[in-house]
Amino acid sequence: MLIRRGSDIPSSEITPERVHLNRREFILEASAGVAGLALTPAAASALEPDRLQDPSFADLRSELDEPVNSFREITTYNNFYEFGSDKEDPVRNAGAFRPRPWTVSIEGLVNRPGQYGLEDFLGPHLMEDRVYRLRCVEAWSMVIPWRGFPLADLIRRVDPQPSAQFVEFTTVYRPREMVGQRTGILEWPYIEGLRMDEAMHPLTLLVTGVYGVDLPNQNGAPLRLIVPWKYGFKGIKSIVRIRFVREMPRNTWWDTNPREYGFYANVNPNVEHPRWSQARERRIGELFRRETLMFNGYADEVQHMYAGMDLARWI
Repeated sequence: MLIRRGSDIPSSEITPERVHLNRREFILEASAGVAGLALTPAAASALEPDRLQDPSFADLRSELDEPVNSFREITTYNNFYEFGSDKEDPVRNAGAFRPRPWTVSIEGLVNRPGQYGLEDFLGPHLMEDRVYRLRCVEAWSMVIPWRGFPLADLIRRVDPQPSAQFVEFTTVYRPREMVGQRTGILEWPYIEGLRMDEAMHPLTLLVTGVYGVDLPNQNGAPLRLIVPWKYGFKGIKSIVRIRFVREMPRNTWWDTNPREYGFYANVNPNVEHPRWSQARERRIGELFRRETLMFNGYADEVQHMYAGMDLARWI
């Protein structure tokens, strides 16, 4: 799944019912939706230049021969509730966020705990470009060229103990800079988790950039998670803590609405969300819907990890 002049990514999104009912049915896609935004200078800077015009990115396609979404689409249509619940809120509200300097706390059942600056484990030799499909629970998707490194590289470096069965991630809590955290829409800070084998899978990335540049604030700067076979709410952003634990962590959306969102969040088009179907999706920038692929198209690589599990029950 490394970038090879083509690639693909899934995008996922979650919304509480009280937000969904008050939200516009669908925000105009791509640049059409951006034209009407009143952006701060910091937010507007994320739109220029459109990296798709860079010859080194213009012909990227996915392993299913799908073109990548534009830099503008990727940076202006986001789920990042810390900056607001509408898709245009993050690009509008993230300008005051300061992603540098940054420290990640490594905790729990691990032999090398401590406070790690980004530079401590993000050497340039670790960076890779990969194009993944990002699939959202609300039935939209994108194809995104990410820059990052396998989470497994970090895990091996910090040396978890044999009793560590899960990895828990926590987003930074800065309500002065993240206006969404001043509301009660979710319990803050945001928490997500993976089983250890999922965390060690070579497709799982810690991401620091997109389209060859550092992550914009609205995309999860300076460090986020990407698990391409899962719905996008597993892609926790602005990570400040990674904790190795014995028991399955209670991730934020599972806690918020267990009837709709489970721990695993594997893309399964055969299981309907209580409020909409997951069988088809709309690629941002396209008019017509397409069929949603099992495990978001990564079944050959990941389905062995769930052998024997009831994928309708363990959503």
